[in-house]
Amino acid sequence: MTLIKSISGIRGTIGGAQGDNLTPIDIVKFTTAYVRFMSEKHQGKRLTIVLGRDARLSGTMVNDIIEGTLLGCGADVINVGLCTTPGTEMAVITHKADGGIIITASHNPKQWNALKLLNENGEFLNDAEGKRVLALAEDEAFDFPEIDAIGKVISREDFNSTHIQQVLALDLVNVEAVKARKFKVVVDAVNSIGGVVIPQLLKELGCEVVELNCEPNGEFAHNPEPLPENLTEISEVIRREKADLGVVVDPDVDRLALVNEDGTMFGEEYTLVAVADYILSKQVGNTVSNLSSSRALSDVTIAHGGEYNASAVGEVNVVKKMKDTGAIIGGEGNGGVIYPALHYGRDALVGVALFLTYLVERGLKMTELRATYPAYFASKNKIQLTPAIDVDKVLLEMKQRYSAERVNDIDGVKIDFAENWVHLRKSNTEPIIRVYTEAKSMAEADALAQKIMGEIKAICGI
Repeated sequence: MTLIKSISGIRGTIGGAQGDNLTPIDIVKFTTAYVRFMSEKHQGKRLTIVLGRDARLSGTMVNDIIEGTLLGCGADVINVGLCTTPGTEMAVITHKADGGIIITASHNPKQWNALKLLNENGEFLNDAEGKRVLALAEDEAFDFPEIDAIGKVISREDFNSTHIQQVLALDLVNVEAVKARKFKVVVDAVNSIGGVVIPQLLKELGCEVVELNCEPNGEFAHNPEPLPENLTEISEVIRREKADLGVVVDPDVDRLALVNEDGTMFGEEYTLVAVADYILSKQVGNTVSNLSSSRALSDVTIAHGGEYNASAVGEVNVVKKMKDTGAIIGGEGNGGVIYPALHYGRDALVGVALFLTYLVERGLKMTELRATYPAYFASKNKIQLTPAIDVDKVLLEMKQRYSAERVNDIDGVKIDFAENWVHLRKSNTEPIIRVYTEAKSMAEADALAQKIMGEIKAICGI
């Protein structure tokens, strides 16, 4: 069982010992710390906090504890109930709230849950803010408000329909053109809130929807991370139904994976590439993704006359780099699309609406559109470590060993070779080094990964 404390919130497994798992005591502790931080930031004003959750089995329990704690800390609550991560972010923006808490462990299995913490812009706390919350969680000298100062529930409301309408209202979403195309779409929402919002969005776009694992009961039908090995069922259904495409989301609907009309994967990395291709075809501008994302985004950006920049891994880092460089589209290669015209957050609904508009405009099948992009293949590996290994020293040695190549060390070490790249980084959540490679064939990507992993193991003596 596990409890992980990080700048982006607190994540853990339900049950077990306090301090080692996500228990009711830990939930109260970190919710209180968040309110204390937000009160400091807003100079003691009475706070309004948005609260939303995905469909995890523990969601109602965690929601009730957080809501009660927020009220006990003197904060008012707008509870949007079952809601996506991007929807909760948009609710903070729409209601001009002071912050938000999203109850979701994203792609983690069903025994996990988490508190993701938002600022007044509906964005994740930055590094300094997150560290302040963690520090306040260790300081138990907190006086709770007396009876006349406790918070109140301002509203309990469904925000999903509002979020959908906000997406459909975007200038580059051509609702009528998509409706005219009459796509047949299979949706796999892994039994969470995506099973409600994605079919609703698609029906608003005139699509025929075949629902797969769309009942939001929290009993995930398969591993909830939208990776090819977890998506065999939807591939079979697409072929059987003769559908135009498949749409797959994770439990909190901030990641989007697409499946071709023949049941093959469009490629999680290429969700952002295709959406960026569309946006950049309408407006010259810059793009951003993290260091572990495909080189294809850089290729597409340069082809459209824009500038590509890479950030450290993590949504908050991508958002900061996007703001710094004025990027008009960005995100992460795990299927996370960030479109600032709506908000600075990964949003699968935005990704679906923009992608379908582009697919109609190009007049191509999924496989045909995918063939227009550079073919890159990623190999994602990890090396298990022992406590005695100095990871930072290992990464420094690898950086020095490849100093003749293009090296970026803002987040671990990324080595860009002429035809491929490798990104080495220490996990914040597990005792491992992640080894991500990309090349023009799977065999080359795997070979590069094995070569680099062999060198690291030799350095470590393992």
